[in-house]
Amino acid sequence: QVQLVESGGGLAQTGDSLRVSCAASGGTFSRYAVNWFRQAPGKEREFVAGTRQSASHIFYADSVKGRFTFSRDNAKGMVYLQMNSLKPEDTALYYCAASQTLILSTVSRPSAYHYWGQGTQVTVSS
Repeated sequence: QVQLVESGGGLAQTGDSLRVSCAASGGTFSRYAVNWFRQAPGKEREFVAGTRQSASHIFYADSVKGRFTFSRDNAKGMVYLQMNSLKPEDTALYYCAASQTLILSTVSRPSAYHYWGQGTQVTVSS
């Protein structure tokens, strides 16, 4: 059983930067893909950034490419999302999620993840 706890959200203005963090515990961290999703009010949960388990290639949603950077520290059991040049449309609840069974076609599918954090709110004002 993997437990995930997000932190680092908050209020920002357009153009600002924020970093959200995800702390994982309760499992062998290196065996899991731990990735980022977000959900805005009235919208479906969407993939933001992440990798397959034990893989180095990082996938990004088109809407965040060039602005967000995903990183992972296996020694600390942490995953990060550095968000630069924030826009009001980035406003959402940001979740990290874990899975051991991702394939290329399922990295971006919420249904492919078995463990979820509670989320951290990011609000960007114009």
